[in-house]
Amino acid sequence: MESIITIILAAGKGTRMKSDLVKVLHPLLGVPMLSYPVALSLNDIKAEKTILVVGHQADKIKEKFKGPRIHFVIQEEQLGTGHAVLQALPFLQSFNGTVLILCGDVPLVKMETLRSFIDTFWRNESVLSVLTAVVENPFGYGRIVRNQAGWLERIVEEKDATEEEKLIPEINTGIYCLKASYLREGLREIGQENAQGEYYLTDLVEIGRKRGVRCSAHMVNDPAEVMGINTRIDLATAEEVLRQEKLKELMLSGVTVVDPKNTYIENGVEVGKDTVIYPCCVLQGKTKIGKHCIIEHNSRISDSTVGDEVTIHSNSIITESKVEDQASIGPFAHLRPLSEVRTKVTIGNFVEVEESIIGKGSKVSHLAYIGNSLLGETVTMGAGAITSNDNGFERNKTIIGDRVFVGSNVELVAPVKVGSNASIGAGTTVTKNVPEGALAVSRVKQRNIKGWSKKLGLRHKKNKKRKD
Repeated sequence: MESIITIILAAGKGTRMKSDLVKVLHPLLGVPMLSYPVALSLNDIKAEKTILVVGHQADKIKEKFKGPRIHFVIQEEQLGTGHAVLQALPFLQSFNGTVLILCGDVPLVKMETLRSFIDTFWRNESVLSVLTAVVENPFGYGRIVRNQAGWLERIVEEKDATEEEKLIPEINTGIYCLKASYLREGLREIGQENAQGEYYLTDLVEIGRKRGVRCSAHMVNDPAEVMGINTRIDLATAEEVLRQEKLKELMLSGVTVVDPKNTYIENGVEVGKDTVIYPCCVLQGKTKIGKHCIIEHNSRISDSTVGDEVTIHSNSIITESKVEDQASIGPFAHLRPLSEVRTKVTIGNFVEVEESIIGKGSKVSHLAYIGNSLLGETVTMGAGAITSNDNGFERNKTIIGDRVFVGSNVELVAPVKVGSNASIGAGTTVTKNVPEGALAVSRVKQRNIKGWSKKLGLRHKKNKKRKD
């Protein structure tokens, strides 16, 4: 088997996207569009080198795709596909294998398709092969012209095609296999004699025909695989294709997705078997969900790890956090970044946790805020309890020991420590450390004023007479 070098064309701005962001960095299922051809080259084709031809926002692309197996070349002016490949020639000087050319804005190509394409290229002993598709509306695409034996004779661009050639439904996808030696020689002969004054890579077919060497075309089974992304409409279409593929993959692995049409799971997410995902959930980034979990409606989990047998109740948000086995979150809970919820913890209605660790078996059941805190095991936080962690200048820490009971509407003003087995009475504001086993209470003495409602009634009557 020959060695392969991949060249990925990613220099264009993508003006039809109407965006300040270069086209190939627009996200598809949570990763830049360009990630898909790059992954094919690195992981599936296992190319000897992966060369990205970049131009617009080259620095941003380089930042996103750092790696020892990726090389960059700059196409300062976008003068056509032939000109783009020409920039990569320094990497091909001593290479005599196969060059695979992919497009940064064609993200749906499958590994099986590329493997079939490359294998057929080798079997045919061609010097050049192009991946093609038959489409209902070929407008705007280069047309494939074959000879009587079926070999590739020419690729004609839309603006250069005759009326007869425009009727051809087989189109050029922009994906090629070439012998490296032929590519080096042919690029020297490409000219700009066309309607757009650009250097077309497609001219290599005509050059090959004149030389009497064999060029071929390999038709893809599903034209959707080779759709190019040019507009936001195309982007949404591709997103839907990839989303459904991801959901099918999860369901085949043992995950229940109640309503695939209304469930959004990004490419890098992992979900364990027998987990049930209800409608309108969004799982993003590097999220990992364990086995036998329940994720109820309208929940969003981003870049987080969730253990086994966890229940995420409806309308909860978890971001860059860790939830251990058998925990219960929500409904309407919010775990902000750097939060850790240990085994069998309950985080209940309208609770927000930020940059905190909640110890095993603890309960923060409702209407509470826990920030920059360390809670021990089996702690109970009452309704309305909060940790005041920010004094306007710095964030301070609250440390609560094991088996502590915190009553309703308690405010813990950090920095403060509460010892194990302590209790804090409802309505208390804690500004000093609480010793182990102690009860902390800070309230004014209650006064009951008799006859208050009668006095209040007389005051209302006097006010009414003044107004009259």
